[in-house]
Amino acid sequence: MSPMVRWQDLLDVLIVAFIIYRLLLLIKGTRALQLVIGLTVVFFAFYVSRRLDLFTLGWILNNFLAFAGLVVVVIFQNEIRRVLFALGRSPFFRKITYVDETLFYEELANACVVMSKRRTGALILIEREMGLSEFMEAGVKIDADVNTELIVSIFQTSTPLHDGALVIGDGRIKAASCVLPLSTRDDIDKDLGTRHRAAIGITEVTDAISVTVSEESGQISYAHGGAITRNVTGETLKRELRELLRGGGRVTRNV
Repeated sequence: MSPMVRWQDLLDVLIVAFIIYRLLLLIKGTRALQLVIGLTVVFFAFYVSRRLDLFTLGWILNNFLAFAGLVVVVIFQNEIRRVLFALGRSPFFRKITYVDETLFYEELANACVVMSKRRTGALILIEREMGLSEFMEAGVKIDADVNTELIVSIFQTSTPLHDGALVIGDGRIKAASCVLPLSTRDDIDKDLGTRHRAAIGITEVTDAISVTVSEESGQISYAHGGAITRNVTGETLKRELRELLRGGGRVTRNV
C-alpha cells in the first residue's frame, strides 16, 4: 500500500518548482544559463562514468565537481549579486530595470532642485502598496518615465497641469493635476499652505510618500505617515526616498 501524499508534500514541490522557475527567468539570456547547461553535461558524464566503471574519467570529474561551487562563485559573482539584489528589491520597482531604478532617484531629486532654485511650486505623490486610483480619477492620466525635464515642465505655471499633484507609481509617472485631501490637524505650522497640507493629508490616509517644493521659499520637503520633514537637500531627498521605498520607516517629524 503506497503512503498517502500530504498537503505539505504538494506545497514543498510547488515552492521548489517556483524557485527553480524564477532562477531560470533570472539567468535567461545570461552566461549563467550556459554554465547550467555545461554543469548538466558534466553531471551526466559523471553519472555515466560511475555506471560504466570508467575510473579515470570518474576521478577527473569527481575532482572537478568538488571545486565547482567555488568556480561558480568566482566566475559569476556579478550575476549572483544581481540575483540577491533582485530578491531585496522593493515592489515599487518591480516593473522597471535596475538602471531605471537608479535614474528614478536622480531624475526626481534633480527636478526638485531645479524647481527649488526657480521657486516653482510642486507637489509629487509616490504610490507604495496602497493604490491611489481614486485620487487619480479627477486628474490627467500619463504614462511616462520619471524625467527631470518633464516634471519641471508639468509644474510650470503656464501649463494646464501645474495645479494639483503629480502621481508616480511603479517607478513611472501615472497622472498629473490630481486633487488630494487636506490635513485638518491644528498642530501644523501656520506657515504651511494648501500644498503642504495636502502633502501631509494624503500620507495620513495612505502609505504614500509626498514631496513638495515651496513656491515662496523654494524649500524641498517630504512627508510620510502624517509627518513632514522640511528644507532638505537633493542628496538628502534621494537618500530618504531610497530608505522609505525599500521598506524603511525613518522619517523626522517636523511640522
